[in-house]
Amino acid sequence: MNPAWAFALGRLLTVLGIAVAGGLVFGRVDLWLLGVLAAYLVAQLVNLYRVQRWLRHRNEESPPDLGGVWGDLVALIGRLHRRKKFHKRRIVMLLREFRRLSAALPEGVVLLTPGHEIIWFNRTAARMLGLRRKADFGMRISNLARQPEFTRYLQASQHPAPVIVRWTRPEERFLACHLIAAGERRLLLVRDVTREARLETMRKDFVANASHELRSPLTVITGYLAQLADDPAAAGPWRGPVAEMQRQAERMAHIVQDLLELSRLEASGEEAPRQPVDVAALIGRVRDECAAGGIGGRSIEVQADSAAWLLGSASELHSVVANLVSNAIKYTPAAGAVRIRWWDDSRGGHLSVADNGAGIAPEHLPRLTERFYRVDKGRARDAGGSGLGLAIAKHALHRHGGRLAIESVEGEGSTFTCHFPSGRLAAARNDAATQAG
Repeated sequence: MNPAWAFALGRLLTVLGIAVAGGLVFGRVDLWLLGVLAAYLVAQLVNLYRVQRWLRHRNEESPPDLGGVWGDLVALIGRLHRRKKFHKRRIVMLLREFRRLSAALPEGVVLLTPGHEIIWFNRTAARMLGLRRKADFGMRISNLARQPEFTRYLQASQHPAPVIVRWTRPEERFLACHLIAAGERRLLLVRDVTREARLETMRKDFVANASHELRSPLTVITGYLAQLADDPAAAGPWRGPVAEMQRQAERMAHIVQDLLELSRLEASGEEAPRQPVDVAALIGRVRDECAAGGIGGRSIEVQADSAAWLLGSASELHSVVANLVSNAIKYTPAAGAVRIRWWDDSRGGHLSVADNGAGIAPEHLPRLTERFYRVDKGRARDAGGSGLGLAIAKHALHRHGGRLAIESVEGEGSTFTCHFPSGRLAAARNDAATQAG
């Protein structure tokens, strides 16, 4: 038994013994017991009052000097109070340190509720987003941006990548916003990418304008080269150089055309139209076009395992398939085969282009969709490629809500798969007027 409780029990028994003894000596034991117990109860109430008063004014008064159970209780309360003050000071220090660190962060941080109401933000976020302390607490973050793309991003179930938002308060800037789920809260990380966005816009404008300006002189050069090739006076030693100039001019024209197509896709931030496209017929036409252009003994196999159609832009989808098949043919040996397959499942529609060529090293896979990136620069240049085909395919797929997955093993070949969401699938139609092409 606890010593304090043993002492309290012994004292109570002693008091009762005194009461019984007094009653036996002076008579009326019951009255003596009642009186002594009443006095004992009053003493306990006085101790309880002293403890309660101390708890109410413990920051101003010293703890009462009590013995027994009451002394243990006061000591225990004192220890709990000291522990609470220690943890409170530690939490305050950690909170101040967190605020100093968050203020020094180059990125803005906004803490949101599941309904995207603002709970807290650091100074960087206040400066970037034009937030005001207390005034903007509780407001929905989407009410400050008022951009449909940002609202859709917040409402999405997953947020694997940040979204670029054009913010207008307190001044116009472009912000990369990344939403992270943190338990029952949402953490919005904000980074200022205004400079990068403006440089990217300048680059796109330059590429588009330069490509437009190059079309006219290329047309003139191609015309004169055609006349020189047909002129009997240019025969002899100049025939080879003129033919090479024609080939290079045609290659440059293809590059300009691809740059214009890529600029158009990049400039269009909207989704692709939802026109019904017969995918089976589309991949059949691409096979026939490639065969007509010469495939050097390679075989092209078409496998349509689904009768579903795609809702999208027929010209853009044709460009995607044509670029993938063209790349597969370029990097497949003369006796190799290219296989085009279309199927669908519960996740959506899938179109793959596989070859049994030399394959691609793993370190090149993440950069294949970059502009002008080539794994084998010399071979690609000899094949006449522009280095823009996969970049065009990537942007066209993005406009259709799809993505491009690349799998490759060196020495065994590569597979490029276009994944389309189920919302882009449609049942087959028999109306010839609605068919793609």
